[in-house]
Amino acid sequence: MRKLAVITAFGGINPAGRSSGHHAFRRLVLDELTSAQQQQTLNSLAQLMGLEQTPDDAALRQQILNGTLVRGWDNVSWDANAAPFHEAFKDEHGHQCWRESHKRLAVQSAGQTPKGFDPAALYRSRHHPRGLQMAVYAASDALGQLGMDWDTLRNHLKPDEIGVYAGSAMGQLDHEGHGGMLQSALYGKRVSSKQCAMGLSEMPADFINAYVLGNLGSTGTMVGACATFLYNLKTAMNDIQSGRRRLVIVGNAESPLTPEIVEGYSAMTALVTEQNLRDLDGLSSDQTPDFRRASRPFGYNGGFTISESAQYFVLTDDELAVELGLSIYGAVGDIFVNADGYKKSISNPGVGNYLTMGKAMGEARRLIGEDALRNGSFVHAHGSSTPQNRTTESHIFSELAKAFTIRNWPVTAVKAHLGHSIAAASADQLLMTLGTWAHGMIPGITTTSEIADDVYQDGLNILLQHTPVNAEKMPLAFINAKGFGGNNASGFMISPQQTHKLLASKYKGQQWKDYLARNEFIQQAAQEYDEGVISGQHQPRYVFGEGVLEAEDLQISDTEIRIKGWDKPVIL
Repeated sequence: MRKLAVITAFGGINPAGRSSGHHAFRRLVLDELTSAQQQQTLNSLAQLMGLEQTPDDAALRQQILNGTLVRGWDNVSWDANAAPFHEAFKDEHGHQCWRESHKRLAVQSAGQTPKGFDPAALYRSRHHPRGLQMAVYAASDALGQLGMDWDTLRNHLKPDEIGVYAGSAMGQLDHEGHGGMLQSALYGKRVSSKQCAMGLSEMPADFINAYVLGNLGSTGTMVGACATFLYNLKTAMNDIQSGRRRLVIVGNAESPLTPEIVEGYSAMTALVTEQNLRDLDGLSSDQTPDFRRASRPFGYNGGFTISESAQYFVLTDDELAVELGLSIYGAVGDIFVNADGYKKSISNPGVGNYLTMGKAMGEARRLIGEDALRNGSFVHAHGSSTPQNRTTESHIFSELAKAFTIRNWPVTAVKAHLGHSIAAASADQLLMTLGTWAHGMIPGITTTSEIADDVYQDGLNILLQHTPVNAEKMPLAFINAKGFGGNNASGFMISPQQTHKLLASKYKGQQWKDYLARNEFIQQAAQEYDEGVISGQHQPRYVFGEGVLEAEDLQISDTEIRIKGWDKPVIL
């Protein structure tokens, strides 16, 4: 049996809340949960939003619900009714000049982190762009869910057996990043020494290495527009399967909620506007649309809803997970990437996604079996909520369902609830996939009242309601991502239940029993972390100015390099 890249922890933040403990997933399906689970998740959200946790308070519950998921603008530092912009004019001498003006944005909704959530207030975040603040929070959350102290865990490994692959597609374009650097001349201000560096796309990896992990191993990001997370996940999986790395932290942090980025996508007619929503619902100009339903994958829609998210996943090889007793939340089966070939428009979808999905389905069948593919799999679609996506992506799924003789294939799209977080979008999809296996529920596209006439449905069951499933009989999930420029990626994930079956046959008898016994302590520690966060006891891990290594901290020979603070050497 080949090495499996197993998911041993995850953490982050998106419009549904904190990722660890499946709290973000629970927010999506809140009404389907037990009363105890609902209250725990509401308490988790209250802590994020700076609200007093009061049990059975209907007003507080409604405040939390109103301040999460896709909604009208309410958690940004600028006013969408008076967004600043510079307009050109000529003075009395005919010279070109600029002056600041303000306007109401046509786009009045977005997927925003819970109202009141401010990662900058949780650690020493001076001059950090918001995307990097979210990255620190998200990576720290993943480490908390590990159930083992990071410094203890890393000393089971050589320094170069660890990797971090994370990034953003847009970079950091707010004032503290490249946005402020480019705007400085217009505002008559000086460029800071931090804006250029902190705006780079790979900073969500660099920041984690330098201030959260102290990582000395592999690092980087592979950017592929809206497929970026799956590109990084593929790199992580390849490293683990090849044996080059034993532990990889993979993720993305994207916070594109600035007026300039919103206007940029709006100029492409890619985003759903306030007027689009009125037209869809037959409202008059003085009626306010239901912004909660702004994103409507596979329904009658008018564009995608931009969002922010930061998600990090800890992957290890299966041997390390079993050795240390780490929890196994699933495994990465395989991921495939294909371009579109010649294109008539850089933003138009092409044929590459047929190849990625087809190869993912074929490999899943080979690895897990025909019956699992036909009767035990579901799809997390890219589901961007654009008229073009609803036809092209549904055609891909329908044609491949027919080719593999799949009937009634469950398809969902969580952008209905979270919006489109660009590079982190497929990380949101993976997060919600793990939630399905933990809670036996596929989140439905509840913002869509009916499937559009031009959506292909042969062989598909596009879920418009939250749908209970038996996780034991649902071993496979497919995650699909389509990005501008012809960046297509599709992967299949293996459920924790199926992963346990595979590993129980590999690590037989007492070895597997010992793993299960060790895992009880790991689960207890993760639970204690979760309870501590809800009660406000935990802050993000941010290590600044400590443990900085210099040349004198190395012991160098022609066979190895030993590093201060690490038990094991780097072998040359």
